[in-house]
Amino acid sequence: MTDATGPDKFDGPTPDNALRQSGQTSGPMLAADGRPLKKSLARALRAQKIRALLLITPLLIFVLVSFIAPIGDMLFRSVENQIVSDTLPRTTEALADWDGQGLPPESAFEAAYYDIFLAAERKLHTRLGSRLNYELTGASSLFRKSGRGLDDIGEVYQDQFKDLDKAWDDAEPWAEIMGDPEWLAEQSAWTKGEDQPEFVMREGIGEILPTAAREYQIFALYQQEEENRSPLKEEPWTAVHTALYEDLKTADLSGYTGPRAEMLKAADALVDSPDFETVSFQDGFVDMDKDWGEPPIWRTIKLYSPNYTSGYFLNSIDMQLTPDGIQPRPANQRIYMFLFQRTLYMSLVITLSCILLAYPVAYLLSNLPARKANLLMILVLLPFWTSLLVRTSAWKVMLQQQGVINDVLVWLGLVGDADRLVMINNQFGTIVAMTHILLPFMILPMYSVMATIPQSYVRAAKSLGATDWTTFWRVYFPQSIPGIGAGSILVFILSIGYYITPEIVGGTTGTFISNRIAYHISSSLNWGLAAALGAILLAVVLILYWAYDKIVGIDNVKLG
Repeated sequence: MTDATGPDKFDGPTPDNALRQSGQTSGPMLAADGRPLKKSLARALRAQKIRALLLITPLLIFVLVSFIAPIGDMLFRSVENQIVSDTLPRTTEALADWDGQGLPPESAFEAAYYDIFLAAERKLHTRLGSRLNYELTGASSLFRKSGRGLDDIGEVYQDQFKDLDKAWDDAEPWAEIMGDPEWLAEQSAWTKGEDQPEFVMREGIGEILPTAAREYQIFALYQQEEENRSPLKEEPWTAVHTALYEDLKTADLSGYTGPRAEMLKAADALVDSPDFETVSFQDGFVDMDKDWGEPPIWRTIKLYSPNYTSGYFLNSIDMQLTPDGIQPRPANQRIYMFLFQRTLYMSLVITLSCILLAYPVAYLLSNLPARKANLLMILVLLPFWTSLLVRTSAWKVMLQQQGVINDVLVWLGLVGDADRLVMINNQFGTIVAMTHILLPFMILPMYSVMATIPQSYVRAAKSLGATDWTTFWRVYFPQSIPGIGAGSILVFILSIGYYITPEIVGGTTGTFISNRIAYHISSSLNWGLAAALGAILLAVVLILYWAYDKIVGIDNVKLG
């Protein structure tokens, strides 16, 4: 029963009473250094996490640089398409409103003239041609030829201006007309080895001669920045003469009083005369190559003018981007989906063959005495001590029609000399060679799991009356499945990306999609298509990995 005074009278050993009896006041528990214990623990944990992070930082940086960054770069290259818009900025703008029917307007030919002329000076037109050649056969040679032939258009005007006044063929008159007086003075004092004063256009000239001023500025800056030459000593490009003609067609120079006024007015009068020879941009392009007079090249430029494109991925699945939308490629050009199917099929066959060959070897390794098991393990690891190229080449020697295996079969009388087996440059040769190469990657995970299976389980099953087959199938095999799963994932992922072995022993029917990726990276230099194929292959592997996790469970995969 409680006292009438209530529970406040209780003086038992509560925490508060104990603190009061010991002479201490209530408050947070303190650590040895006088800080609150909770803050000291948090500080210690934070320091421990920082130390752990510093320890893994080198590995993290290595993974980012060698794994994450290359994958990110590959994914970017598979959609990146900036070379068209960067090299032909005015052309893509001029083609923006073109409906794709017939030939584009004269303004598009004019824009292409100035864009390709500058690209040829910078040696970029061949790269652009190579890019468009992936989509339209012949584009590479067309741009290469055009880079050399554009001077023919400009020389029509350059020669006539030069015949009028030889000063038009000199550098200084152009610089005086286009350049700011202060810049002219600084540029005249410039000596090689010093930093050049950046070209400054003379005030008002851009309104009188807009196209010529623009092209001369491009010329002057190119000479200064990329050639380290003085515009006062370099004759302007023929494109600048063409631009001058375009301006003089409509310019009114009656009130012009700037530098070289008489020279400019004489050129203006020459342009207005009926004897002045002209050539349209369209005619000039068609004279260079008749393909410029056909719509396909212009449609291709327009179609691939955006900075990012799905064209690489469409090509990877045997589709193509056309002005009418996405369409299948011609039947005789469809190859990649077939190669993907072949790669998956042969990788599965290789994985299955490795399972069948590796299981008994791993079983022996895990059940033999240690001395014999170590000797067998050395034989399993022996292929790792030999170059992959040497092992593959050895199979090429063994499998060919005049090779070791066929010679033995003929010697045994199993095969006639005229009927030797064709085991190389086909799928069979690829499967045999890759099974041998990847077999250790299946044996080792299986062995590491089988070595942990207690033999007492097997003995217990037999003591209860189970046969050898029942004991294996109901007791031993289920416990070895994690090793099979680990080895299968390892072998399948390695085989799906192999390209050296299929290239050497596969011929035309035993190559993988990885061989096409290697070809586009090292031979055709179509890195965008190679990146798209690699991205699809990566996606396929991740999907199969996800499916395996859902069906089997990745937690059931063990390496020992």
